[in-house]
Amino acid sequence: MARAKYYVVWKGRQTGVFASWEACEAQVNGYPGAEYRAFESREMAEAAFRGQYADYEGKPAMFQQWLFAPTRPILPSLCVDAACSGSPGPLEYRGVRTETGEEVFRQGPFAGGTNNIGEFLAIIHALAWLQKTGLEMPVYTDSETALAWVRAEKCKTDLLHTAENAALFELIARAEAWLAENDHKTLKVSETFRVLKWDTEAWGEIPADFGRK
Repeated sequence: MARAKYYVVWKGRQTGVFASWEACEAQVNGYPGAEYRAFESREMAEAAFRGQYADYEGKPAMFQQWLFAPTRPILPSLCVDAACSGSPGPLEYRGVRTETGEEVFRQGPFAGGTNNIGEFLAIIHALAWLQKTGLEMPVYTDSETALAWVRAEKCKTDLLHTAENAALFELIARAEAWLAENDHKTLKVSETFRVLKWDTEAWGEIPADFGRK
């Protein structure tokens, strides 16, 4: 069943918050320079209406919900995520800036991977990137499994090492070696340099999500 959406019209025949696309469309269809956007809840829509269209233009819907949560993610920060077509299958992972959605790295596709491996590699890539750039901010992931693997300093996958995914296992070995050399428990650029769990229920999809669900 599709989730209900609410529509904000900042510029149209009538402005305001509308509870259906039909009501919104009547205000914006054929209206020159119409400004409107869909939101996942009435609360989000009403808060957005008090602001400006420019605050939301070009930003994916998945990026919006945390803006309205009572407790928000730490900013600045990085968010990471992975996407895998099948299990095993072609795997990609990336990292973005939480506050803007700007992509700071993206890797793949790698053949014969799994989503958990991608999430693990994304976290290590983010930590290494922060170390290299000298930036101080936390990294968010929505994967409990990847977090556990990082704490254990080991990618505990059951995936078989094959000729097809040899390149991926080489990356895993490099990631584990980086963890061994830069123990995440003691690597403290500052108190904000740590890996945290993204609260999907409160904040919506993680901003690094590939949008393929």
